[in-house]
Amino acid sequence: MKRALLAVAITVVTAASAFAASGKANTGCGLGTVLWKGRADSSVFSQALQATTNQTFGTQTFGITSGTLECGTPGKVVQNERLNHFVRANMDNLARDIAQGRGESLDAFAELLQVPADKRPGFYAALQSNFASVFTSENVVVAEVIDNAVALAN
Repeated sequence: MKRALLAVAITVVTAASAFAASGKANTGCGLGTVLWKGRADSSVFSQALQATTNQTFGTQTFGITSGTLECGTPGKVVQNERLNHFVRANMDNLARDIAQGRGESLDAFAELLQVPADKRPGFYAALQSNFASVFTSENVVVAEVIDNAVALAN
């Protein structure tokens, strides 16, 4: 067991020393980064401890998706979650606004889809003229509405 840990530490030290950056840039985010944060310097040894702890406990994926453990949440995940929540909560208002080609929920929808302001009038017109392609049935689900609208935006 000691040899296995030593081998892991040597591997991490070798990998860490290959990078010229300091601390978090080499070790990433996770439990090790949080635990050793106040006590770590930029030495290879402290970076090895951080990286080994991050790998051993496998907390980086959790940290990345939750935005914790010194990790940042990827913008796309946050943006998609906001978009899904918005459409789910405003499905009827969005349908009404798309049918009219204007409205607050349509403006918010375009903002969440990151449609540039100068392209929004064309996007609104495309949605309005293709309403039946966006809202394909009375029981259409959120993901279909978003996918159908994105197809028209491109």
